[in-house]
Amino acid sequence: MNAAKLKTLMLGLSMIILAFAMIISPKVSFTASKAGLELWWGIVFPSLLPFFILSHLLIGFGIVRFIGVLLEPVMRPLFKVPGIGGFVWAMGWASGSPAGAKLTAEMRKKNQLTALEAERLVSFTNSSNPLFIFGAVAIGFFNNQALGLLLAAAHYSGNLAVGLTMRFHGREQADPSKTGYKRPSIREAFRQMHQTRMEDTRPIGKMLGDAVLSSIQTLLMVGGFIILFSVLNKLLSLLSITDFIAIAFSLLLAFFQLSAELSIPLVSGMFEMTLGSQLASAANVDLLQKAIVTSFLLGFSGLSIQAQVASILAETDIRFQPFFIARILQGAYAACFAWIFWKPVYLELATSNVSVLPVFLTEDTPVLLASIWSLLTEIGPIITIASLFIYVFIYAGRVISKN
Repeated sequence: MNAAKLKTLMLGLSMIILAFAMIISPKVSFTASKAGLELWWGIVFPSLLPFFILSHLLIGFGIVRFIGVLLEPVMRPLFKVPGIGGFVWAMGWASGSPAGAKLTAEMRKKNQLTALEAERLVSFTNSSNPLFIFGAVAIGFFNNQALGLLLAAAHYSGNLAVGLTMRFHGREQADPSKTGYKRPSIREAFRQMHQTRMEDTRPIGKMLGDAVLSSIQTLLMVGGFIILFSVLNKLLSLLSITDFIAIAFSLLLAFFQLSAELSIPLVSGMFEMTLGSQLASAANVDLLQKAIVTSFLLGFSGLSIQAQVASILAETDIRFQPFFIARILQGAYAACFAWIFWKPVYLELATSNVSVLPVFLTEDTPVLLASIWSLLTEIGPIITIASLFIYVFIYAGRVISKN
């Protein structure tokens, strides 16, 4: 039996087993499906829909092109992507996954990115948004607002590290990336913005309708994946497959001197990071180990989100494999940064009684704003060092390119 037939047989048997488990346990499947639906309708749909619609309009009006021209001298030497990647990165941070993949696919369809540039860009523009990290994970699961500082610092530092790593992706191929970078010009940026808007001949009403329709279709697909993986996770647990896989993961955790009790949360989080983070918060181990595993899960994003991204990328010539490798890298980077930042961010800042809020922030200040300010005041030296590193990185690249 060749590999293709064996794969067909394995897939068929897997689907039969899952279908049988769903038939004999309809209540479990219904409960899991309902939980996935509540997650999608209560959090994902209202948080992503405005961003998706707005991003479509920004692209159609040429504003993204305007931003791209201005950010070209920054994004090109750092990440080897056009300046419009800065807009995608910012929207990905603000709205969370799979917004980065959606925007990257849209720009690839409009030929504003090459396939290679799109693969680099999508690898680091899909991340968890701050509201999910601070609100759902830190406060909702761990009941620890200060832990949000650590998770956010580790997550976004890992995100930046992935971007710097993936700039070397495809270096053996013909790379259209420019070696010279012009000073950004407001006049040139506006000219290209106007040209982009004139090329789109749709009236504003049609453009708005297309934006709403495309956004809702994408979110319906996202909701289907969330519900599917919520049920799949429960069925795997019911069939004890999760416990079997957890045995292998416990050996991996032991190698990194982490408790085997985190194996079940790790396996569950590989499928759905929200469930994995919730299980990790309830594990009977020390907080540092729980933070490291949770940080890895947030970086890896879970197969549920990766399936959503794969579905979006399937409409283009952007390959999924670089994105999957980038998720493994971000999970590893984020876990390492969680360990590195444990003392400077969590122990010395979060557990201190000294207020780090300025006079314009009071006790009634929203948690997110106060947490971000606390994070910035603590990791200011780290940001300074990173900025110097980036400057040296760009300068060295220019010197090498001239020689």
